[in-house]
Amino acid sequence: MTLVLVSACLLGRTCRYDGGACYHEKVAALCRRPGVACLPICPEILGGLPTPRPAAEISGGHGGDVWSGRARVRTARGEDVTPAFISGARRTFNLARQAGVRAAILKERSPSCGKHYVYDGTFRGLLTPGPGVTAALLARQGLPLFNEEEVDALVRLLAERD
Repeated sequence: MTLVLVSACLLGRTCRYDGGACYHEKVAALCRRPGVACLPICPEILGGLPTPRPAAEISGGHGGDVWSGRARVRTARGEDVTPAFISGARRTFNLARQAGVRAAILKERSPSCGKHYVYDGTFRGLLTPGPGVTAALLARQGLPLFNEEEVDALVRLLAERD
């Protein structure tokens, strides 16, 4: 059995900042495949943030910059929620390691889970290249990461490993 970490919102869990979900059928179908089990996680909830919660964006860079201290995660009102994002990322990594997770599918553009892009911290809907806080930590630890549009690539990887 291959265990895959999945952003819980992609499986329909109402854990997004706005209290919603962003269900993705292709991700859910992967989780129903024989030989695959999914571990739904929301790093922001694991970090102690409520649902709903104020939208947050990375100000001054991306998730890698948060880990190096060059960027912060802030709400539109300027509240610094960086400690919750770091805590949630660490808890996510620890759970993934303990459970034996082999890969992750993360919600693109999320300040936690974005793989390729996150919002730029201006709250104007502008994207900047780079990972979210959790994605940066998981990538640094060598976990293969995919976003919701890269499910086919993960399926190919799993087939190669079998």
